[in-house]
Amino acid sequence: MTKFRAAITGVGAYLPDYILDNEELSKMVDTTDEWIMTRIGIKERRILKGEGKGSSDLGAGSVNDLLKKTNTSPDEIDLLICATVTPDMQFPATANIICDKVGIKKAFAYDLNAGCSGFLFALATASKFVESGQYKKVIVVGAEKMSSIVDYTDRATCPIFGDGSGAIMLEPVEEEVGIMDMILRSDGAGRVHLHQKAGGSCKPSSHATVDAREHFIYQEGQPVFKAAVSNMADTAVELMEKNNLTSDDIAYLVPHQANMRIIEATGKRMELPSEKVMVNIQKYGNTTAATLPLLLWEYETKLKKGDNLILATFGAGFTWGAIWLKWAYNSK
Repeated sequence: MTKFRAAITGVGAYLPDYILDNEELSKMVDTTDEWIMTRIGIKERRILKGEGKGSSDLGAGSVNDLLKKTNTSPDEIDLLICATVTPDMQFPATANIICDKVGIKKAFAYDLNAGCSGFLFALATASKFVESGQYKKVIVVGAEKMSSIVDYTDRATCPIFGDGSGAIMLEPVEEEVGIMDMILRSDGAGRVHLHQKAGGSCKPSSHATVDAREHFIYQEGQPVFKAAVSNMADTAVELMEKNNLTSDDIAYLVPHQANMRIIEATGKRMELPSEKVMVNIQKYGNTTAATLPLLLWEYETKLKKGDNLILATFGAGFTWGAIWLKWAYNSK
């Protein structure tokens, strides 16, 4: 029986036009460009504007870009998984809405929520459908309208997040490229430090929850930062050691873009020079499930077939993990 690997064969993206920079943000809340850059490393972030616009519009934009770049018909897609914490609505799944907006009619689709680890977990899940030989063309989307759950009176969280979407095509290959190995973990005890207080079945929406501003991101910075630095870095190093990879073997670390200090700490722990660490947090902020595909999209032209990449992330849940993949193509 032929053994297939799941390989990324294309990357697409969509970013809103509106740019919210630190200067404008400082007029909305008590903060400064220096404070944000020193503590987080973000200069600006994109915001989706427009009545009735949601994460599906961002996701549809990145999927359309992907289909065009890979010269793929919507009818060829077997499965679409959307990683998001900002679905258009409680149901149906945003993945279903994306499929409708881009003309995908023959696939099945669903959402996956693992916080900022959503894209990594969705990629891992999708890879198994491909490796089984059952599906030939699978799309994984990370789409987030984080501005919809950000409290712009909270100086601790509002500078961090932005809106955007990235999508990848996953296909079977028989070569030694694609997803090689992974380590994925979660610890629900961390949920108390990072969550949205109201709007779920435990605490349904009411006038009281809205008045108490409980439908926004709640984050306790220090415990989240501490857990992110240790778990993201430790898992990436564990994956390298498990597969006898050294820093010389790695072309790039593809880290979740939550905080510049976390990114730098992970790269340092892996003994990688800064030029081997993908970064775009200064332009887009933390787009949650969209950060990893947006990095791959931005750096695509620098990647060569056979390059070893380590994708690493940490998110609400707590969730975290790392994937080792060999890049499958040279950019045109």
